[in-house]
Amino acid sequence: MDPSEIPHRVNLFPNSPCVDEETLQQSARPFDPVSKVLGDDDLLMEILLLIGCPTTLVCAALVCKQWFCHASDPAFLCRFSKLHPPCLLGFYVNTRIDLSRFVPMLPQPAEFDAVIRRASSSLDKYKLILDDWNDIVFTNKFKNHEEEPESIHIVLNPLCPERGMVSVPPFPIHECQDGYFHTFSRLLFKEEGDGFSYVYLDMESDGTKSTMHVYMLQDGVWCVHASATTQLPCLPLKLNPLIVDNKIYMAATLSEILVLDFTALSFSTFQLPQGLVIGDHGTMLSRADDDSGVYLIHLKEPQLCIWLRTRDNWLLVDTICLHEMYAKLGMSDVRGCVWINQVGGNAEFVFLQMGRCLVYVGIKCRKLCKVYELTSEDQWFGPIQPCMTIWPPTFPALKDDPASDAT
Repeated sequence: MDPSEIPHRVNLFPNSPCVDEETLQQSARPFDPVSKVLGDDDLLMEILLLIGCPTTLVCAALVCKQWFCHASDPAFLCRFSKLHPPCLLGFYVNTRIDLSRFVPMLPQPAEFDAVIRRASSSLDKYKLILDDWNDIVFTNKFKNHEEEPESIHIVLNPLCPERGMVSVPPFPIHECQDGYFHTFSRLLFKEEGDGFSYVYLDMESDGTKSTMHVYMLQDGVWCVHASATTQLPCLPLKLNPLIVDNKIYMAATLSEILVLDFTALSFSTFQLPQGLVIGDHGTMLSRADDDSGVYLIHLKEPQLCIWLRTRDNWLLVDTICLHEMYAKLGMSDVRGCVWINQVGGNAEFVFLQMGRCLVYVGIKCRKLCKVYELTSEDQWFGPIQPCMTIWPPTFPALKDDPASDAT
């Protein structure tokens, strides 16, 4: 038979539907399982959730617009943070009046190498680290060892030095009322939108009642925000003050927490769990990650207890026997005083000071390790300032570029 006489379509099964040439060619194409998976939005998000490093998540978001939209979606980021909470990169510690250093927590994934180098060098020119919260560090800059601080700075995110710093003016000087004496002052940071507001607290007392003066930094000037008085002597130095959801938490008595509500401009108090007493270096507060409550970490050897305050109740969420952890680390001969130097957000970890050693205790992972020991050049331990990975990660601005839509 002449080839020209051969029909282009032959239906060998007359009762079956006819398949044209285009359909046959499409069915003959090899199946691409990768495209099939990555083209499924639900599967793609599950794959992105397996990424453990925020920097890698940002890199994945740059693949295409589809990935960017999924990776930067607030609901997805909420799921991601629950699976992969911010990681402790290391900590800043003062060991002399003129020396602060960054100590990395090792080992770390290779993805964090550059970040750790940045954290190690970003504060080299500042002498004393005073406080830390979230992704900002409060430092004091001295002219020399003898003089008063030259100025006080807020370093916005040591891991992103390109954001610069905010120079804070000298704190306001409040003259005490007759019969009152100054008991406490503190700078706190309050998150607002994409930035922070700065709150300065100044407390005075006459021994039976206390008055708190609250200042807010506005356009580079300290302005009086509010003043409130409580019929309690207050012992704020016994406990680290904490600002959570427009409320300031601090010690009122050895068994009570004082709460100053910014919105209502009023004080309230609540009792500690039964039997607990606020002691020097044995009790600290920690904010819950969603501002739903406040954690109380209490050390009374050999037990480390973690309580959560939600609404009007205390819940004991964890208890750790330190002696068992000491034994696993070969530190069963620990002697002398042990106290809390610092706690992490959401009660994730605790730094304990044991004589000349600092010990890290991971609450959820049940990890204990010695992270620093004083040398002959060191004089003492100042407060530990944890350095965490940035959360949420900073995604680049999405440009209206057709090329970014290509997959």
